[in-house]
Amino acid sequence: MIRLFIPHDLTAGAELALDHGQSHYLASVMRLSAGDELALFNGRDGEWRAVVSVVTKRAVGVRAETLLRPQAPAPDLDLVVALVKRARVETIVEKAAELGARRVRLTLTERTNADHTRLDRLTAIATEAAEQTGRLDVPAIEAPAKLDKLIDGWEAGRRLLFCDEAGDAAPVLEALSTAPAGPWAILIGPEGGFSPKERERLRALPYATPVTLGPRILRADTAAIAALSLWQAALGDWRQS
Repeated sequence: MIRLFIPHDLTAGAELALDHGQSHYLASVMRLSAGDELALFNGRDGEWRAVVSVVTKRAVGVRAETLLRPQAPAPDLDLVVALVKRARVETIVEKAAELGARRVRLTLTERTNADHTRLDRLTAIATEAAEQTGRLDVPAIEAPAKLDKLIDGWEAGRRLLFCDEAGDAAPVLEALSTAPAGPWAILIGPEGGFSPKERERLRALPYATPVTLGPRILRADTAAIAALSLWQAALGDWRQS
């Protein structure tokens, strides 16, 4: 069944007008017509079975009918990743959505080569990944912020899995085997690595757990996918049936 993320409230009988892009997708690409079914979610009200109620040249209207799945909390996991080249950051956002991260926070480090990105495009990529993977929310994508500023404003109680490319930290699964549950974030550096100054500050943070992702040097996108997968296996919802 086609799934769409929409901003509207979802209740039984609600008549909803889709935006131009979604209307075009349903009518012109998927060739849906009145009476066809689809699923809707908004990150708040669960997933609903809906039917196409009207198709015009301008818009498609749908009607929410029955609740398919109640809203369930996603793992409280942020991905903090240094801004990299466009293709790689797009891959990171897509895979973060697929792997269950609730938020992607882009950061600028001393060795970051890229300096800007299109948040609208990254949000669209995250939305499409959420629609395809069956999750009930879409991860938030935050604009790039300097690493020092991000650390200065760090959320109390959130642990930080610091993926340290220096290789002298504990293996990630070993470190997570005794780690507490609760809010976490994963930090992935730029392809040039963290500077000595950044690494020293990160190592000194009381809420940070330095880990290594193995003996090989990983690109930022590969490191993000590996770290998200290992955290999910150790502390996340991969442990659920």
